[in-house]
Amino acid sequence: MTADNGSFIRDLLVGIGAFLLGLGVFVAMLALAKTLRRLNVTLDGVDRQLETLGGPVAKTLNHVDGIANTADQTLARLGGVVGSLEDVASDVSETATLTKNALTPAIVNVGATVSGVSAGLRRLVTGKKSTDQP
Repeated sequence: MTADNGSFIRDLLVGIGAFLLGLGVFVAMLALAKTLRRLNVTLDGVDRQLETLGGPVAKTLNHVDGIANTADQTLARLGGVVGSLEDVASDVSETATLTKNALTPAIVNVGATVSGVSAGLRRLVTGKKSTDQP
């Protein structure tokens, strides 16, 4: 074997290796293309299904949004009603306090008047003062 033959064989083997490497990459890319075609078909099916479901889902979400808005409005109204009831309760409590403060002196005066009238009737009927002992 000569040096020229050794170089030739080495170059030939490197060329065959590069060819086999390229062939391997080509086969791998064919398999990847086949997988991506199947994935594309699957994604097209998913897109069709989503288009079919999109309308009813959007309608349902709009309905739920309407219900949520109605509930929010109702809660806002109830908050206003509760505030009004609290104001009324406060006013009734204040009125009761004012009434009690107004009637207490009058009741004391009526009690004193009744006591005075009963002492006068006792003196008229018995002729004795309440301080006189029997």
